[in-house]
Amino acid sequence: MNHNIPIIQKITEPFVIFWHRRDLRKNDNCGLTAAASSGLAVLPIFIFDTNILNNLADRDDARITFICDSLKQLQQQYATDGFSLQIFYGKPVEIFSQLQSAPGLHAVFTNEDYEPYARERDAGVATLLRSTGRAFFAVKDQVIFSPEEILKEDGKPYTIFTPFAKKWRERFSTIAIAKPTMIKSNRGDIFPTSQAPEPEMFGFSRNSRINFPPKIIPLKKIREYSATRDRPDLPGTSRLGPHLRFGTISIRQLAQLASATSETFLNELIWREFFMMILWHFPHVARGAFRPEYDRLPWRNHPPDIEKWQTGNTGYPLVDAGMRELNQTGFMHNRVRMITASFLTKHLLVDWRIGEAYFARKLLDFDLAANNGGWQWCASTGCDAAPYFRIFNPTLQQRKFDPQSRYVNLYCPEYQQKAPVPMIDHAFARQRALEFFGAIKNK
Repeated sequence: MNHNIPIIQKITEPFVIFWHRRDLRKNDNCGLTAAASSGLAVLPIFIFDTNILNNLADRDDARITFICDSLKQLQQQYATDGFSLQIFYGKPVEIFSQLQSAPGLHAVFTNEDYEPYARERDAGVATLLRSTGRAFFAVKDQVIFSPEEILKEDGKPYTIFTPFAKKWRERFSTIAIAKPTMIKSNRGDIFPTSQAPEPEMFGFSRNSRINFPPKIIPLKKIREYSATRDRPDLPGTSRLGPHLRFGTISIRQLAQLASATSETFLNELIWREFFMMILWHFPHVARGAFRPEYDRLPWRNHPPDIEKWQTGNTGYPLVDAGMRELNQTGFMHNRVRMITASFLTKHLLVDWRIGEAYFARKLLDFDLAANNGGWQWCASTGCDAAPYFRIFNPTLQQRKFDPQSRYVNLYCPEYQQKAPVPMIDHAFARQRALEFFGAIKNK
């Protein structure tokens, strides 16, 4: 997909680049607005980053299909306003080492990304560009408050959610969130037209089995969110995860809607930023426990147990339904995510990182900060996590949140004819987990 680089390298007319990453939209895009406000012609680009693609295990990974479809829509929107969205494939620093040869390039604009790899990537690109006198600007866009904006009075980061959320709400209520405006390109004609991306171009196959959720949510669903969000048998969640992950919707617009409609829904958005803040200030959580003492846990990691969990054959209907939903659809209800994670780490004593990696492979809305934070919360290894003695009983959870077994019957229809045999007794697993975690906690 790099065939247009030689043409761009010859452009002498002043221009800037806007680099799309987790912001696959044109409207209400802060970095794009900043680029357009430079007064120069804007070249929007997207890079299929091989540092990321080469680590994907499935050649039909549905997220690649989602990205390609979103980019094709974005290309059409750009064309209407006189822009040409360019698609590249490779390592970002190598792509920019070629793009910066264009005499007309003045600067690169992008939106901030807070994950460890993203920070390293951006630092490398920024150093490269500045070495030849080009500027690199990263703008806040995917969050309401960046990780360094909500801090304790002593300047240290919060590690407890409740006070973080309190300060977040206080600041949110006092700021006016201006919607960025888009300026039409004054010289979009100087850039070549890029071919529409398809998964096959990058060594992937199109995934036609997964249905992607719409990027709109009925107001009625937000209003009823607090009453229905814990019921996997009801359509009570937003299903906006993939759109937030890849930025096809604006967090500002969603937060404003939530603040006027549902405190519970807004709280979930605050949790999203809390986990981003934790990952920023404590990057070691990407590899190990937030609480280092839990890295000493002697996890069992029994392969047959892991396989039964992954395939949804544990004998606990709600756990099995959740895992089958994940495998079939790329989605899992949030309440069920907690139950399946608790089961793996506390009933089976499997390292949370194994479950985290499996979710990262399967979830359409995979986000490192949220996935890591959620798993460490369930495994009691994270900040402000569930106490180690909180161990979900999957049977009681099913009675409470799927009382008529509609969710279970959808994904485990055979259980209507024959009750499954649990792979492990809950009382035994609970006592074993208390002793397992307690041995570390009491040291």
